[in-house]
Amino acid sequence: MSAPRSASPGEPDAARWPDVVAVPRVSPLRRAAARAILRQAFAKLPLSVALSDGERLGAGGPLLCVRDPDAFVRRIAAQGLIGFGESYMAREWRAEDLVGVLTVLAEHAGTLIPAPLQRLRGLWAPRRPKAQRNTLTGARDNIHRHYDLSNDLFALFLDETLSYSAALFDRLPATWEHLPSAQHHKIDRLLDLAGVGPGTRLLEVGTGWGELALRAAARGASVRSVTLSAEQRALARQRVRAAGLEDRVDIELCDYRQVTGEYDAIVSVEMIEAVGAEYWPVYFRRLEECLAPGGRIALQAITMPHDRMAASAGTHTWINKYIFPGGLIPSVRAVRETVAAHTGLRLTRCDGYGPHYAETLRLWRERFTERGEDVERLGFDATFRRMWTFYLAYSEAGFRARYLDVHQILLTHTADAENGAAENGRTR
Repeated sequence: MSAPRSASPGEPDAARWPDVVAVPRVSPLRRAAARAILRQAFAKLPLSVALSDGERLGAGGPLLCVRDPDAFVRRIAAQGLIGFGESYMAREWRAEDLVGVLTVLAEHAGTLIPAPLQRLRGLWAPRRPKAQRNTLTGARDNIHRHYDLSNDLFALFLDETLSYSAALFDRLPATWEHLPSAQHHKIDRLLDLAGVGPGTRLLEVGTGWGELALRAAARGASVRSVTLSAEQRALARQRVRAAGLEDRVDIELCDYRQVTGEYDAIVSVEMIEAVGAEYWPVYFRRLEECLAPGGRIALQAITMPHDRMAASAGTHTWINKYIFPGGLIPSVRAVRETVAAHTGLRLTRCDGYGPHYAETLRLWRERFTERGEDVERLGFDATFRRMWTFYLAYSEAGFRARYLDVHQILLTHTADAENGAAENGRTR
């Protein structure tokens, strides 16, 4: 049960944001336990926490101002990190340096909760809803909820390439002017990793808005790109027509599990995060089945440490609830072990560049903030804008804290990898 609050101008709409408007009812014991845990955590964190009654907590650092301490504690007591994010959406706390506050929390994510409670995580952490499983129907619904929001919305904060994944910059810190070339650098590196050139039969799993397909076709490749987003497909096909590359690029609404054919190269950019752990074996087997002898698979994947992934794999998170339903970020170890256990592929190269994603996200967040009035004109209310600001800052903080990373990964047939290793040994 939850206690609804009276609405006032500028507050969330109860029909659209019921769990933001309603502050959960929790038992006095659970509320007291949550308050004690928060006080203990804040006491040792490099944060400055200001409560509305004037009390100060923390060891000093970025300022977190709590406007409604009771609601803040109740939400966290009831829903953990989901409640923490909903409390921000409800304007119960704020931070001038939101990324700074979230980075501190991400850096100490493994120690915020006492060890005994962490071992009992399965008893108190929210479980993932069965409705978010990535079945054929569920995957379409999950993708639709994020990527079909509005092409115009994404165009407001992405650069001209419409690339919604980590860029690879020549230098850091990055600037907005360098973002398009950095996105091309990322794409070119993946295409090189997969060996894409004139005549290559390329399968792209996850189209985005078509920039990789366009760039591969410009190299002379024949591209089949599959997506579950109707909005992305429509705009990507327009861009292909405008570039005069319809004879080289085919974009389909198709689940990766339904792809057939044989391809010399397969590329997929930050799509595995939407697959779900239970379907990883299916995903990699299908990629293997579609790969021609001697072919190469190049993936770009957001990753996290294996122990953190294992601890959170079955839990429902704020990101799952509001941004990416059904999503799960893998570890490099999980990719390697899944590939080894279920396919004849081998992970033969893995390069990380997490700091570049932090900068990419900073540029998107700053652009999103600058375009706030434009976002509103598209029909997205203040709570949505606050939610997306939190999402972009939360993600940036994960990379700044090295809680998250991003990798470009090369997979090849085991026999090809062994032959390549033997050849390298002979040429040393």
